[in-house]
Amino acid sequence: METENQTCVLEFVLLGLSEDTAVQPLLFGLFLLMYLVTFTGNLLIILAIISDSHLHTPMYFFLSNLSFTDICFTSTTVPKMLLNIQTERKTITFENCLSQMFLFTLFGLLDNALLTVMAYDRFVAICHPLHYMVIMNPRLCGLLLLASWLLSALYSLSQCLMVLRLSFCTELEIPHFFCELNQVLQLACSDTFLNDVVMYFASGLLGVIPLTGILFSYSKIISSILRIATAEGKYKAFSNCGSHLLVVTLFYGTVLGVYLSSTAYQNSRTYAIASVMYVVVIPMLNPFIYSLRNKDIQQAFKRLRNILSIKGFLTQV
Repeated sequence: METENQTCVLEFVLLGLSEDTAVQPLLFGLFLLMYLVTFTGNLLIILAIISDSHLHTPMYFFLSNLSFTDICFTSTTVPKMLLNIQTERKTITFENCLSQMFLFTLFGLLDNALLTVMAYDRFVAICHPLHYMVIMNPRLCGLLLLASWLLSALYSLSQCLMVLRLSFCTELEIPHFFCELNQVLQLACSDTFLNDVVMYFASGLLGVIPLTGILFSYSKIISSILRIATAEGKYKAFSNCGSHLLVVTLFYGTVLGVYLSSTAYQNSRTYAIASVMYVVVIPMLNPFIYSLRNKDIQQAFKRLRNILSIKGFLTQV
């Protein structure tokens, strides 16, 4: 079989975070717990927003979509990792690896896009409060969400289609717990120059533009907050965007930290361990960040609990 234009690999081997058999039960329990917390926390955010009409606003509309994205983002990697640990098999087929790369890239970019849109939403709410509902109308919110999905899907699809042109015949071990695009490209036995150029250019573009938009939005927000006369007014304005600012800082801080230092990690498992922060930990923390100091979400949780309690009582009767 020719290797120049055909992919002759059938399976990759995901080495995971550690090959020490004694550590596997601990990793399984830890990642299962984090996944369940992530899934449950984000699902509760979605249900609370849907069930409470007071939260049917642009800010919570985007927050519910962010929670849905976080669930999907984590679900593309962690269940496969848990399955590999449980079955003591580390292989993944080429087709499943390609699907995992597509979904991981899709929801990762969607996370990035939604954080940018939410920054714009906070900018309008604080800098133009009187025109907020006029500017952030349902049509614009829908278009922003649709644009986020389309851009993320197009980039993810283009990257996966470009991987199909490569050949993989040797060195099938991936020092990671999922099929990460950059790691897979390093295993190709054909020329990846075009893939690398497109990946770094598009990733830089899709990273720099949203980050610039977020920084611009918050520069205007901070400027507006400083012009508020009373300390109470400043605190109220900052509390409206404090949670989002913390999430943005954690997300970009960890992603940039991992990828900017990836040249030092090379194929080391240190890269995989560092990736756990933005793949698993941050999606797990987001529901706590958005709910602990948000009275609207806390009240929605109470209403949701009452609704579920009443439904549970009625089913028993």
